[in-house]
Amino acid sequence: MSGVEANPLSVFPVFPLSCVVQQYAWGKMGSNSEVACLLASSDPLVQISEDKPYAELWMGTHPKGDAKILDNRISQKTLGQWIADNQDCLGSKVKDTFNGKLPFLFKVLSVETALSIQAHPNKELAEKLHLQAPQHYPDANHKPEMAIALTSFQGLCGFRPVEEIVTFLKKVPEFQSLIGDDATAQLRQSMNGDSQAVASALQSCFSHLMKSEKKLVVEQLNLLVKRISQQASAGNSMEDTCGELLLRLHQQYPGDIGCFAIYLLNLITLKPGEAMFLEANVPHAYLKGDCVECMACSDNTVRAGLTPKFIDVPTLCEMLSYTPTPSKARLFTPTQSQDDPYLSIYDPPVPDFTVMKMEVPGSITEYKVLVLDSASILLIVQGTVTATTPTVQAAIPLQRGGVLFIGANESVSLKPTMPKDLLIFRACCLL
Repeated sequence: MSGVEANPLSVFPVFPLSCVVQQYAWGKMGSNSEVACLLASSDPLVQISEDKPYAELWMGTHPKGDAKILDNRISQKTLGQWIADNQDCLGSKVKDTFNGKLPFLFKVLSVETALSIQAHPNKELAEKLHLQAPQHYPDANHKPEMAIALTSFQGLCGFRPVEEIVTFLKKVPEFQSLIGDDATAQLRQSMNGDSQAVASALQSCFSHLMKSEKKLVVEQLNLLVKRISQQASAGNSMEDTCGELLLRLHQQYPGDIGCFAIYLLNLITLKPGEAMFLEANVPHAYLKGDCVECMACSDNTVRAGLTPKFIDVPTLCEMLSYTPTPSKARLFTPTQSQDDPYLSIYDPPVPDFTVMKMEVPGSITEYKVLVLDSASILLIVQGTVTATTPTVQAAIPLQRGGVLFIGANESVSLKPTMPKDLLIFRACCLL
């Protein structure tokens, strides 16, 4: 026998993680990226390349980015392997509901150029798409997601109120010519009708736009870009046609049908701490900025524009939720904890994940993290702390960008190493 048999009670349920960075082309470059800055401050050995994009930091067990465990007393190398061997640390309800797997993927995104206009399927559709085309839809799970801004964060989300779209159809003839006279008339008439009439008219407008011939799209887009550029050089306001955004998207994706989607979808700018929740079938696109994002553990995306990737227009037009909402209604408001003045809870109407934000003033010498019956992942965005827990002897130092896994029902205490304010996000599953 080699050495001592591992005692199951000597499992270390709290440990730091080294997380995977995805260098997708749309990411912010070098040290302009919050992802790069978090990476560099958490690991002094990392050299940031100023000419490379740092798009996403993945904190979780997804096979495309399973986090590495930074504790040499633990035999498993990755979080996914460790959870597979220690499923009770998920929490009893989470373990049973999600078959012994961590149900969420936690991320930081740094967006320089727009991500595709997309929507995520619900569970039922995901299962069907995965069976039909596994090369495009790699798993059978739904993918609701939430974005919480770290810097000013711009995105498109959900359909605009009908009267806004009708105004754009008047002011942007190039947009109107792709939608066509019939769909335009149907949308105008639907303003006096019920929600079914509105949904049907919106679907008709969106489908006409998305199914336009490429040649027509390029022609109309060039006309619009030329007209808006002339307005801009004459010093005229372009606000009533979202001109500035249109020129930016056209520069990023010339001739792309997605450029016209800004006239159908709400344009939202989140301030730091503000959030949007994207349930299944809601069309959206992230345009620019840095955010913390949490989602169900899936990679299923149905795309429609602003992308060189596979586009599945028929599925998208069929699946979308054609419910117009004013952009203010798309903001997701956190609740303030009753017991902890520093804790805000973003709890969306899905079981897979909840995000907590802790803003702890520098005057606090010790902060006790809420004990949960769920495994959780904690990210330090600002500040430097040491984490201690009754079950792990040594204190764990965490810098800005540090990531800590906390097993269910573990009590963790954070002590700031300098009297500076802390900003911490934590993903968990509250069933």
